[in-house]
Amino acid sequence: MNLQNETQHAVLIGAGIMSATLAIFLKELEPGITIDIYERLPAVAAESSDGWNNAGTGHSAFCELNYTPEKEDGSIDISKALKIASSFEVSKQFWSSLVEQQKLSSPASFIHTVPHMSFVWGKENTEYLKKRYETLTKYTLFREMRYSEDNNLLAQWMPLVMQGRNATEQHAATRMEIGTDINFGALTEAMLKYLDRQEGVNIYTRHEVKDLEKQKDGKWKVTVEDFLMEEKRKLMADFIFIGAGGGTLPLLEKSDIEEARGYGGFPISGQWLRCTNEAVIAQHEAKVYGKASVGAPPMSVPHLDTRVIDGKKELLFGPYAGFSTKFLKNGSYFDLPLSIEMDNIFPMLSAGWHNLPLTKYLVQQVTQSDKDRLEALQEYYPEADGKDWELAIAGQRVQVIKKDKDGKGILEFGTELVNAGDGTLAALLGASPGASTAVSIMLDVLKNCFAENMQSEKWQSALKNLIPSYGQSLIENDALAMLQRQRSKELLGL
Repeated sequence: MNLQNETQHAVLIGAGIMSATLAIFLKELEPGITIDIYERLPAVAAESSDGWNNAGTGHSAFCELNYTPEKEDGSIDISKALKIASSFEVSKQFWSSLVEQQKLSSPASFIHTVPHMSFVWGKENTEYLKKRYETLTKYTLFREMRYSEDNNLLAQWMPLVMQGRNATEQHAATRMEIGTDINFGALTEAMLKYLDRQEGVNIYTRHEVKDLEKQKDGKWKVTVEDFLMEEKRKLMADFIFIGAGGGTLPLLEKSDIEEARGYGGFPISGQWLRCTNEAVIAQHEAKVYGKASVGAPPMSVPHLDTRVIDGKKELLFGPYAGFSTKFLKNGSYFDLPLSIEMDNIFPMLSAGWHNLPLTKYLVQQVTQSDKDRLEALQEYYPEADGKDWELAIAGQRVQVIKKDKDGKGILEFGTELVNAGDGTLAALLGASPGASTAVSIMLDVLKNCFAENMQSEKWQSALKNLIPSYGQSLIENDALAMLQRQRSKELLGL
């Protein structure tokens, strides 16, 4: 569609990091646009973007081994890692510009430097990690990565992980000092606080979008329920973005757009072990990621994780996966059954049949005892004491199921954009590494839905004002990558 700021009305569903990012883009690109953001919960950023619900790693592919699979010929496929690392740098540029332009204050409220590490043991895994290191460090984005098999150095990097470990066993780790921890809940709140001061932006909590209906003139009739007033009202919108986390799929189905046919979702819940011993928390200062279990979804890669949430240092281990029919942490047990329709039932059954290892893994996770969870922790922290840890419920994620070219169902790990052909609606499905790459994902929304506007000199200039490297490759341009990384470091106080 072609956006005209005098008359356009955009409705964004879900007050999380995605809607906040898109709203800032739209307001910067077309200052006269009216934007309504609807959130079903009493507070913004309280579901998928919340600090305790989101992994908060600042997914930059520095330590996540699932982004660098080993191919059959023994080489390492780093294409996804390069894309994610580049996208994360774009996100940092965007946040830096908001700080520089005084639209965000106090970056220390949402982002901190925390080293990112990958840790493995055993000959085969060590060989893999070394090949990964050698392949990644050919690129500027990863050139600062360090690699070691020296137990003494590893003990300095991550004392809790190395204490009590068999000294004769082979260990290896990589380390990126410039890794970050991000509280996406705090970041989202800060962005929405800025937006709430802008003319034409309205943020409604305790409001749930119940239905979407395309009109003959191309506009959308949106039915919204106001929980406080206990009433429903209808409004018209020119553009709709559905960024409601696990709540996106049901609304996408109600839109009845052709592009949404065949999509389904598989919900996976999460849990953490949260350290309660301040002395233990103080000894660990890193995000240490390992290799996922066979059949595990990417969001379940085990990690011993330093976090900073609401200004306080925390230590988490997990996440442990589970199964619930809810699509949201604050959702309904009927979410999954109600999402099944004639056009997605076969893809969903097909995806289940072809992902039996995942089913087996989830059954094992759901039936875990406290002893089982502690044993998993002790693989990464051998001297862990169960009395120092408590179980905490993490966020709910919905993995994407879609048709392949043969009409069968495939389970997609990651995020996926679905756009109406005329550009009047976009929806974001999926999970990790969503929040960390929110800026790049929302740029894709703009490209897909406002292609004509994106070519204009006005929009190009505004985008470069927010993202200095816009239109250029950080993967291929070494000097540009280093220049922008330094800029972000200074403006974000990293």
